[in-house]
Amino acid sequence: MPALNFRSLDLNLLRVFDEVMAERSLTRAAHKLALTQPAVSNALRRLREAVGDDLVVRSGQGVEPTPRALALWPAVRDALTLLQDSLAPGVFDPATARSTLVLAMADATAGTLVPPLARIIEQEAPGIAIRVVPLTTRDPRRLLEDGAADMAVGYFPFVLADLTARAQSGEAADFDSRRLYEGQYICVMRKGHPLAAAPLTLDAFCDARHLLVSFSGRPFGFIDEALAALGRKRRVVLTVNQFLTAGHAVAGSDLLTVLPRHFVPVTGITSALAQSPLPFDVPTVHVDALWHRRGPQQAACHWLLQALARSARSAFP
Repeated sequence: MPALNFRSLDLNLLRVFDEVMAERSLTRAAHKLALTQPAVSNALRRLREAVGDDLVVRSGQGVEPTPRALALWPAVRDALTLLQDSLAPGVFDPATARSTLVLAMADATAGTLVPPLARIIEQEAPGIAIRVVPLTTRDPRRLLEDGAADMAVGYFPFVLADLTARAQSGEAADFDSRRLYEGQYICVMRKGHPLAAAPLTLDAFCDARHLLVSFSGRPFGFIDEALAALGRKRRVVLTVNQFLTAGHAVAGSDLLTVLPRHFVPVTGITSALAQSPLPFDVPTVHVDALWHRRGPQQAACHWLLQALARSARSAFP
């Protein structure tokens, strides 16, 4: 393998390499870089000569990376990201910035984080506008890739597990995440409900009629997964996509629902609700911020992340 002369290396070749690795297609990479496909092919040829490896080989309609390319890519992407962050964020000043950021989250998360976030914006970033949109999926990566949201906040266990597995296999990460807080879920029913007078049992829970909060509308959630692991199931007779709606619905019916413990006071009807620990174990719910590492508003997103972290500390002192 020839020795690489880094001093003579055209760093633009690394940008092309990063885009080809991300897209696994010369055509799509050329489109993203606003280059012609021959220009991308020529850049790859020059980089191949510099590192002494094919880097990618044709496969179907796209390309597949070589082991050498998989080993190089994380370092290349991290270096490019660091360079971009070092050059761009200096122009971002929350006190003077005029930016609009789109934040995807469920109403329970918004009820927890938005009040302290509003105070931060008012005091420190009066020119920043935050637009909160409903989170309708447990995998918001497509929203972030398409630019429909700048950041998503929620419970994304399968996304984080997938990102960890990809990183362990040598793939560069397209997304970053940060843990904001942990939550516990409880069973909620109306005051005076027949099941509110005694500790809730697993049999009573499964025999009751349930209201499920589902962002996608699918009548099966992580509570049902926990029950299935025990060989049990519950009867879901109503599905809604907002926690606030669920709280008000059970307050006037004999349905049970499951809500984040910290959200119950946000409903404004705590006095109308009875709360009970779940009669089985469920995983701790981790609420994370997720964003695309190459989004168009990286500097603003970094500020928003810090503001959300401070909001979470305010909500959970």
